[in-house]
Amino acid sequence: MMDLMASEKFRTVDTRTAMSPTERGTDAVAGTEETNPGAGRTRAWATRLVVAGILLSALNLRPAITSLGALLEEVRDDLGMSGSVAGLLTSVPPLCFAVFGVTAPRLARRFGPAAVICAGMAAIAAGLLIRPYVGGTAGFLAASALALVGIAVSNVLMPVVVKRWFPDRVGSMTGLYSMALALGTSLAAAVTVPLTGALGGSWRSGLAVWAALAAAAVLPWLPLVRDRGTAPAPSRQQAAGTAEQHAPLRMARSRTAWALAVFFGLQATAAYITMGWMPQIFRDAGVPAGTAGVLLAVTMVMGVPLAFVIPRVATRLPHQGPIALVLGACGLAGYAGLYFAPAAGAWAWALLLGVSNCAFPLALTMVGMRARSGPGVAQLSAFAQSTGYLISIPGPLLVGVLYQRSGGWGLPIALMAALMVPQMVMGVLAGRNRTVEEEAAVR
Repeated sequence: MMDLMASEKFRTVDTRTAMSPTERGTDAVAGTEETNPGAGRTRAWATRLVVAGILLSALNLRPAITSLGALLEEVRDDLGMSGSVAGLLTSVPPLCFAVFGVTAPRLARRFGPAAVICAGMAAIAAGLLIRPYVGGTAGFLAASALALVGIAVSNVLMPVVVKRWFPDRVGSMTGLYSMALALGTSLAAAVTVPLTGALGGSWRSGLAVWAALAAAAVLPWLPLVRDRGTAPAPSRQQAAGTAEQHAPLRMARSRTAWALAVFFGLQATAAYITMGWMPQIFRDAGVPAGTAGVLLAVTMVMGVPLAFVIPRVATRLPHQGPIALVLGACGLAGYAGLYFAPAAGAWAWALLLGVSNCAFPLALTMVGMRARSGPGVAQLSAFAQSTGYLISIPGPLLVGVLYQRSGGWGLPIALMAALMVPQMVMGVLAGRNRTVEEEAAVR
């Protein structure tokens, strides 16, 4: 027995010694720090850079969209943009997320996730800086697309970075990331207009200023661009086996992957409908325009604290379905209120829909939990987000068509409520305690 224990200890030490510092997880670092304090200090600084990079990057994943929404009327007037082109512009983000998000895992395998996110932040900065001054509608759309490409690849790889660097803290780190994303979304919507006034009143300056925040997000990733790993650092998950972690996956064979993709798409549909149409619903019900804008801000701000809480709770549960049901129930209650008494209970409906929109951090958390390995998370994230954003594209457009054809909000709100039911069902299916490696590995 003593010989067996000694042999096992020797194999463990030998395995850890064979790995570079950037390939080890938080559990593996302790032994290294005891024998090599310099390596421990290097790892600690790298971890701090990763945390800073995650938070700064998350802040930049929505201002390109919400800052434009705040100044869209001024942009249209100055560029002579037609209503149809403006409608196309509002549909470009999910389309770019779907089309270019698929490329993220392949880029991460070749260059490393840190390098790809670094390039993504640089693309966001360049796009935001160029688009106000490039001149013409075509140039504006092209520069916007450049920024959205950077957002698309970063969207997909954020769960991969969390899984790799914090394999035993997926919930808390996803919560921080989601909270920063919600904060960036709300901040850009709230301060772009007053910031534009402070900068002289030009919408060009008001949009370009957000490039500075994206440029700041490039800096933490620069020292990490040589880190090519996408596999998670060794931890308790190591028991799954190295061979299984690197088995090729076919996501289309996984029911869990499909459930998560549809859940992601339906929650994105609800979020885009809320951001695009909720103020108009309130205004048509007699709520003043200023108040309607504040109600939307309240809905978006709800995501800041809940985006931190929900992932932490989700990782403590064996099944995340009950959380999806609670969020869906809040959405159904909010839509019922909009249907029967939109003005009388406006603040309550805004709060309920804000809670319901927190299905996004739940979806991100489940991406990290439904795969055991870094490559698995990368493939699942790309599949779920790309498929999900494709699903979300028709929703806001269909709401607009129903509103125009029916002359009221009864049918559109009924559609929103109807979509919430399959979202809850898919959330329950995606929340089951299983992994895509069990379902999608090529045998």
